[in-house]
Amino acid sequence: MYSFDMTAEQKMLVETVHRYAEKVLRPVYRDAEEDQCAPANAIRTGWELGLLPASIDAAFGGFGEYSALMSALFLEELGWGDVGLSLHLLAPNLFALPVALFGTKEQQAEFLPRFCDENFPQATAALIEPVYQFDPTTLATTAEKDGDHYVINGVKTMVPLANEAKTFLVYAQERNRTQAFIVPAATVGVTVADRVTMMGARALAVFSLRFDGVKVPAANRLGGLKGIRLSRLLTVTRMSAAALAIGQARAAYEYALAYAKERTAFGEPIAHRQSIAFMLAEMAMEIEGVRLQVWEAAYRFDSREDATRLAALAKLAADKMVLQVTDHAVQILGGHGYIREHPVELWLRNGRGFAAWGEGLVMA
Repeated sequence: MYSFDMTAEQKMLVETVHRYAEKVLRPVYRDAEEDQCAPANAIRTGWELGLLPASIDAAFGGFGEYSALMSALFLEELGWGDVGLSLHLLAPNLFALPVALFGTKEQQAEFLPRFCDENFPQATAALIEPVYQFDPTTLATTAEKDGDHYVINGVKTMVPLANEAKTFLVYAQERNRTQAFIVPAATVGVTVADRVTMMGARALAVFSLRFDGVKVPAANRLGGLKGIRLSRLLTVTRMSAAALAIGQARAAYEYALAYAKERTAFGEPIAHRQSIAFMLAEMAMEIEGVRLQVWEAAYRFDSREDATRLAALAKLAADKMVLQVTDHAVQILGGHGYIREHPVELWLRNGRGFAAWGEGLVMA
């Protein structure tokens, strides 16, 4: 049985990341959304928190080991700050964490130290494909063995920061199994195509990516002969996305609650109206319920237990919850909820995105 009281280390982490979200992300998130660009200072400050190096072994320059529960705690605070900027900050995790979890000793020694440097790493991953009902277990992108090389062909979409990346982690179908391959951006046949404009989280730049006969050494297959366990990686991404969604929902709930207490109609705050009060109560209950699901899945994962089912359920619940909560926030603000003077319209657009990209854009 686990305790619901945070340790001193967990409290310090939550307070530190919340302070970053409040003091750095909140003042710039609206401009970042409008400009469709993440401010360099905000990303640099976030990188200096050392969230990724804390999940990398000291042998490779880090100062910790991966903990799904610790990640869930700080991801909620990042989601509270801003989803788009947080996804930009977390993009290198999409490459580093799979290497940390499944890479060979040689792959870990070569790549992980790059993520413990003071500079923001230029590495990302390509998973999502432009197909109807995308399924990460059955990819259209293929990797075929050709002697001591693999040849990769396919198209990816919504690849974060692809225009600046020096290295990609590309997921492809190999003999009816999804595997991952380390692909230098300069490899012949790799083409970064147009930027994809998303409905929300526009501070994150995402691109289409083409692979036409791209040849990489067999040694670039992540995990070597063993490869990867996709179900374990999906468990991590699902917990991560759900935790980020909780933060976004919490931001919307807190804003709507404060507005309902201040906004008066017929001589009293609208929070006194039963319909509004019930809506706020439902929002709070949904957030708390999903948070507990995420924490349980993370606890099981950290305990080396199978958290596949729990993470999948938490992700499904979070997708539904964040859309419902952000939509309720817009409703509570009435006409004000639909204009850009208030942030709830942006948060609703962000909330709608979790079901679309949750498994491909966030891992922490």
